[in-house]
Amino acid sequence: MFEQFTQNYIPLGNVYVSAIFAAIPVVLILVMLGVLRTKAHWAALVGLVASLLLAVLFYGMPIGLAGSSAVLGALFGLWPIVWIVINALFLHNLTVETGKFDIVRDSLANLTTDRRIQALIIAFAFGALLEGIAGFGAPVAITAAILASLGFNPLYAAAIALLANTAPVAFGSLGVPVTTLGGLVAPIVGGETGEVTNALSAMIGRQLPVFSLIVPGFMIYVMAGWRGMMQVLPAVLTAGVSFAVGQFLAANFLGPVLVDVLAALFALGALYLLLRVWQPQTTWRFPDEPEEEPAGSGFAAGTPSVDRDDSRSGGTFQAFLPYIILIVIVVLSRITDLASGLKGTALDIPALLNKATFVFKWPGLDGLVIRQPPIVPSESPYTAEFTFNILSAAGTVVLFSAIIAGFVMGAGLGTQLRVYGRTLNQLKLAILTIALILALAYVMNYSGATSTLGLAFAGTGFFFPFFSAFIGWLGVVLTGSDTSANALFGPMQTVTAQSLGIEPALAGATNSSGGVMGKMISPQNLSVGASAIGQVGREPEIFRLCIKWSLVLTVAMGILAMIQAYLIPWIIPPLVGG
Repeated sequence: MFEQFTQNYIPLGNVYVSAIFAAIPVVLILVMLGVLRTKAHWAALVGLVASLLLAVLFYGMPIGLAGSSAVLGALFGLWPIVWIVINALFLHNLTVETGKFDIVRDSLANLTTDRRIQALIIAFAFGALLEGIAGFGAPVAITAAILASLGFNPLYAAAIALLANTAPVAFGSLGVPVTTLGGLVAPIVGGETGEVTNALSAMIGRQLPVFSLIVPGFMIYVMAGWRGMMQVLPAVLTAGVSFAVGQFLAANFLGPVLVDVLAALFALGALYLLLRVWQPQTTWRFPDEPEEEPAGSGFAAGTPSVDRDDSRSGGTFQAFLPYIILIVIVVLSRITDLASGLKGTALDIPALLNKATFVFKWPGLDGLVIRQPPIVPSESPYTAEFTFNILSAAGTVVLFSAIIAGFVMGAGLGTQLRVYGRTLNQLKLAILTIALILALAYVMNYSGATSTLGLAFAGTGFFFPFFSAFIGWLGVVLTGSDTSANALFGPMQTVTAQSLGIEPALAGATNSSGGVMGKMISPQNLSVGASAIGQVGREPEIFRLCIKWSLVLTVAMGILAMIQAYLIPWIIPPLVGG
C-alpha cells in the first residue's frame, strides 16, 4: 500500500541552497512568534502545513508516508511529553488547592523576600533537581507556576524558568539524553556502550559547568539589570559555583545518571548556608509590585498570612512533602539505574513497571524510509516505533506521586478529579501546540529536511565545532527535547567529526550541550511555560524575552567547542580505549 522512499538530502544539487528551502517551516515559526507575535498554536499549524508541502513537493516524499510521520509525531507529543506536563502541573495545582503552597511561600519568605534570590532557589536550583529526576517539561511547568504564585511578573516567571532550564538539561531525567546518545554513537565508533556513554558524560561535564557558572547571573540580569545582579553577586556565585562543581565531578567520575540530582542538592545546600549569614542590603521586587509588607503580614498583597509557628513545628515539612514524595517515587521507578545490582531481584521496580510497556511498529512508515550516508554510516531503513509505556512513563510516575501527595495533603478523590479537570482545561492550547510541533519535527526528520539542515552546518569544515552547537540547538528548537536532538543529530555529528579528524566525543557532547540552549525558545516549551502561569497566547512575548539569550549562549557554546577542538584538545576524552 505504501511505497518505499529514499531520502535525498540535496535535492537541488547544492546543500546550502537546499537548506534554504528546508528551513522554511522553522523560519515561518520563528517569524510568526518573534515578529508577527502570532499565538503559538497557529504558528505551529502553519509550520506543520509548510513541512508537509515541503516533504511532498520538494523532497518527493509520498503523501501517505508524510501523513503517517505527522500522526506519529503528534502522538509522541501527546505521549510521553504532554503526559508529564499535565501531571506535573496537576501536582502543583493540588498544592495550591490544599493551601500547602501558602506555607511553601511563607517558608521562602523566612529565607528571603528578595525576588532575585527566590529565582535562584526555585528556578535554578530546585528546577535543576526536578530536571534531574523527571525532565521533559516538568521543571518549567512547576517552577514557572511557583514563581508566578509567589508574585513574580508572570511573563518573567516563565522566561526565568525557561532560562534556568538550560545547564541541567543534558543530564535530565536521570541522564537519559546522554545514555541515548551513547547507545547510538557506540556502534559507530566500535566501542562498548557503557564506556562510550561515560566518555560523553565526561565531555559534556567539561562544557556545561562553564555555563552553569554564568546562567544564574544571566537570570538575574534579565530580571534586574547589571546593578541588580551585582547587588546579589554572593548568591549568584554561590549558586553557580556549587552547581558547576557538582556537575563537573559527577559527570566525570560517576557517569550521567545522578549529575543533576547531586549538583542541584549542592546548590540548594550552599544557598541555604549562605542565607544564614548573608542577605542583600536592599530587597528587590518588580516595579509593578506593591511595597514589601511587614513581617508576619503575608508574603504578598492579597495573600493570607500563615502561622509561622506552624511552619516551625512541621508545617514547612508538610508543605514540601509533595516534592519529597515526587523525588522518592521517581528514584524508586529508576532504582536499577542507580544500583544495577538490584536488577533481577524483588526490588527491581523498573522491571515490574516495564511489564506494561508495549512497542508498536508504526504502520505505513516503519522501514519504508531509507536513510543515506553521511547521516548514517551505511544505507539503512529508518525505524518508526511508538512506545506505550503505561506504568514506567515519567508522566505516570509523576501522576502516582501527585495522587499520593494529594491524599497526604487532605485532597480527596473528588477534589483531585476536579483539579485534574481544571488542569486539562488550563493546558488545552499547550497540548495542541506540542502535538503540532512534534508532528512538524517528525515530518522534517522522515522527509530528510532536518538532515539537510544538519549537513549544511556540517559542511563548514574547520568551523564545524562551532556550528556543531547550532546543530544541537536546531534539534531542540524543533523537538523541545535534548534526548530527541541527540537521537536526531548525534550519529551524524559523530560521522562528520570522524571524517574531519576531530575527536567524535567533542561533536557528540557539543550536540547535547548546544542543544540545551534551544530549550528556552522551543515552541513546545514556550507553550508549557505560558500555560503554567495562566498566560496562554502570550508565548510570542516570552519568546522575545528569551531568543537573544538563547542565541548568545549557543554562540558561546560554539566558541568553547572551537577552543577545545583546536587549543586544548587534550581535554577531550577518547570514546574508545580511554
